[in-house]
Amino acid sequence: MDEAVTRWAFVTNHARVLVAIARDPAVRIRDIAAACGITERTVLRVVADLEEGGYLSRERRGLRTHYTVHLDGMLRHPADGHVSVRTLVSLLSDQESCNGVARLRY
Repeated sequence: MDEAVTRWAFVTNHARVLVAIARDPAVRIRDIAAACGITERTVLRVVADLEEGGYLSRERRGLRTHYTVHLDGMLRHPADGHVSVRTLVSLLSDQESCNGVARLRY
């Protein structure tokens, strides 16, 4: 892909990872990386940022990690502070994959 095309994007890695986790709370890091087109190391950094920011929490269940997305949180940027995580996930989610926002209550 042309460098000028990939220099910036409308949707950040943080948003992509958050949506991938909202779609499947038991998703593996490698599957998030593949779905988002980023490295596993980047996914781990993003997940840590999201957890530190209060947007998700994770719990170890046996060999798997299960995530809880905090959908009622608000976005960080002052211009977007009135927008909830639920709204962002809804906008970026494939409705067929997640059956709408109502199903995303964790």
